[in-house]
Amino acid sequence: MNESALLSGLAKVLDEVSETQSKNVKVEKLSAYLRNLSAEDAALAARLATGRSSPRGSRDETQVGYSTIWELLTEISGNPPRAISELYLEHGDLGEVAQEALKTKQETTLFGESITLAELQETFDTMARSKGKGSSSSRRALLKSLLLRSSPVEAKYVVKILTGEMRTGIVQGLVEEAIAKAYALSRGEVAKAHLLAGDIGILAYRARLGELSKVTMTPFRPLNFMLAEPMATATEIADYFKKPIFAEYKYDGVRAQLHKLGGKVRIFSRRLEDVSESFPEVSRAAASIEHDFILDGEIVPFRDGKPLPFQLLQRRLRRIENFEDAARNAPVEYFVFDILLLDAEEFINRPLRERSIALAGAIRESALIPAERIKVANMEEIARAFARSRELGYEGLVLKDPESVYAMGKRGKNWVK
Repeated sequence: MNESALLSGLAKVLDEVSETQSKNVKVEKLSAYLRNLSAEDAALAARLATGRSSPRGSRDETQVGYSTIWELLTEISGNPPRAISELYLEHGDLGEVAQEALKTKQETTLFGESITLAELQETFDTMARSKGKGSSSSRRALLKSLLLRSSPVEAKYVVKILTGEMRTGIVQGLVEEAIAKAYALSRGEVAKAHLLAGDIGILAYRARLGELSKVTMTPFRPLNFMLAEPMATATEIADYFKKPIFAEYKYDGVRAQLHKLGGKVRIFSRRLEDVSESFPEVSRAAASIEHDFILDGEIVPFRDGKPLPFQLLQRRLRRIENFEDAARNAPVEYFVFDILLLDAEEFINRPLRERSIALAGAIRESALIPAERIKVANMEEIARAFARSRELGYEGLVLKDPESVYAMGKRGKNWVK
């Protein structure tokens, strides 16, 4: 068994990376580690190293809380709760507490084989799939078994991954660099592929196989949003663009990416969290469209042609049941202003004016609402559009260059607000 494919190997390199402040050393150590892994294990390692127990955009969460981990550390170590509390006060990190506490295990397991990355991931996946009656006990038993098999340093990273508090200095950009160095690829092509992949594990897998060109935009893998740069006045905006541009109303809602493939629909927030269950009416409207797509837009509380207070939307995001009742009490509309993918055809590198035409065709005769778009050519027209936006109850304007491509994850002056 390749030691690198074991949890112990990942724990070793994460310890080494966390002990240095040098970014170059971190990249060197992580790249050397990834280089020795299979594509499958590289995908797992890259994802786990960033503190994720599932791919970005996945609905699967292990649903193991601090209290469960705390109880298990007390139980397995034989330490009283006060001792665990003192360790936490000393370290301020539950992973570090696990390492210290489990140096004196009072319980052991007869199953002493090393834990592979694949086994670790399967355990996390099983926890996430555990639903309904008895699921809490099932997840607790799975974690207990895992911690009993783990060495203290392995237990540290099991807990860190579950809590998402890695504190190793490893961020997505650093992993990108390590992947590029490990497989002799340019940083630019790796970064570009990562934007399309939407997940560091998929990126590592394709890079290891030398197949970055096969990375494509795929529904249900959320993508980073393009962002607008603020500008203060209509004069400043007109002087900057010096040509006709598009003005759209700035909605007071939740930025949302709408994904559809076949009959399935998912909605992702700006933080790339799945919020589909909170907005069943948006999902139904999207499901009725014959095309597959990835759209960008805003979910806005809306009734009788007018926007409602944003607080109504916040309540819907907090609810975990009775979503249909919430939809009746605080109705929303999805205002669509961009299209990234249509029937497997990527549109991000096409100018906005072309994307607008494709978008209009894709959502024609659906319940989705195309964002109002006005062509403005000077300061006076911008000011009038702004005033009209405020009259209608919106926040202002977002102004966009008709020739701009969709720059994922970037804030720039092709879009201003």
